[in-house]
Amino acid sequence: MSKPSDSLSAARMGTAPVGPLLMGLAIPMMISMLVQALYNVVDSIFVSRVAEEALSALSLAFPVQNLMIAFAVGTGVGVNAHLSKSLGEGDHAEADRAAANGITLSVLTFLVFFLGGLFFAGPFICAQTTDADIRAYGTEYLGIVTVWSLGCFVQCMVEKILTATGRSHYAMFTQLLGAVTNIILDPILIFGLLGAPRLGVAGAAIATVAGQWLGAAVGVLLNLCKNTDVHFAPRAFLPAARTVRRIYNVGVPSIAMSAIGSVMTFCMNNILIAFSSTAVAVFGVYFKLQSFIFMPVFGLNNGMVPIISYNYGARRPQRIVKTFKLGVLAATAIMLCGVAAAQLAPEVLLGIFDAQENMMAIGTVALRIISIHFVFAGFNIICTATFQALGRGMLALWGSVVRQLVVLIPAAYLFSLSGRVDRVWWAFPCAEIASTVMCVFFLAHCYRTILKPMFTEPAPAPGG
Repeated sequence: MSKPSDSLSAARMGTAPVGPLLMGLAIPMMISMLVQALYNVVDSIFVSRVAEEALSALSLAFPVQNLMIAFAVGTGVGVNAHLSKSLGEGDHAEADRAAANGITLSVLTFLVFFLGGLFFAGPFICAQTTDADIRAYGTEYLGIVTVWSLGCFVQCMVEKILTATGRSHYAMFTQLLGAVTNIILDPILIFGLLGAPRLGVAGAAIATVAGQWLGAAVGVLLNLCKNTDVHFAPRAFLPAARTVRRIYNVGVPSIAMSAIGSVMTFCMNNILIAFSSTAVAVFGVYFKLQSFIFMPVFGLNNGMVPIISYNYGARRPQRIVKTFKLGVLAATAIMLCGVAAAQLAPEVLLGIFDAQENMMAIGTVALRIISIHFVFAGFNIICTATFQALGRGMLALWGSVVRQLVVLIPAAYLFSLSGRVDRVWWAFPCAEIASTVMCVFFLAHCYRTILKPMFTEPAPAPGG
């Protein structure tokens, strides 16, 4: 093994005060995630002005978009954790392979979704609705965001590489650039402003992929010019079985967790459409709104993972425990803000999406009931990130399986048998409570088997 890293950006993961370090890494990512959430919401705000059917179409397309993000972010999380751990161990060659192999895996994954978008976008939308307008809007939107999704995959990967090496401010910049580009282009392309053609829903899709491609291009340049902790030699891009396996030891559970979210969304859409397309639109609006709360917590995760992974490799359990505790406190505070907003002003939130009387009636009840689960969700998300950073991604996966497939969907179906859509929303708090119980159990297991033995080891040498 090579000597431990002497890079200031990497080594500060093991030496800098944990609180300022976590905030320094997390706040830029939280800001960028908030902007990411903003442009997701802006898409829906503008599309809702086209027609309610267009908003419903985006909700039906969301499971595939979520699946793309699952693969992009999940692979990036695997690279983030393995790269950070390799730097903590002082293995620079493996860190270089992790970064380069991550980009290769992103391109290969894009090719799968490219083919899927070409041949299956229409059948996927048509399988969920018989409404001709929703079918047309959904097929058009989904086809564009899948066929042109290379920017999505590359952008996610280069951001995770920057974050893993302590350069989250650069990752924030790429996110902001892509998001602002999307926000600017949305009204221009959707409504045909400034001499541009009026493209409707297709304009929203084009604005999205344009922002992703620009963010990806700038992220690549920043890694090449500013990231001195990794080096992209041509040979490093060739897939190395050992490196890919270690990336996916963490990445596959993360991908599976988000993919389960796509399955959950698909199933919920099918349960809700039996009531009305408006109920589906409400569910889609909820997902857009909740991203304002969840995205900052995911940004916090992005700051936590490299710190925990680095100190796991460097055998510093005190720093791991302190990072976890601070993460739980910050995530819970963010989630309580979301509860307050949904409970006190649901009409204001729905009004942003031009909600009419029927949508307002369904949505007000939905937001108030679903938001109850935010109280527990912050703790669960931090636990999930900790499991992944410690190389125990399967524990995170099991928690997600139980929450979304074993509890949420069956509960939603059983509640739907009452014939009242307002009862379906209670499935969310039920599922989150079940997930909390599992996270506590898994957390105790990780402490007993991973962290507790570290406390009895000799203290590592400074910088080691």
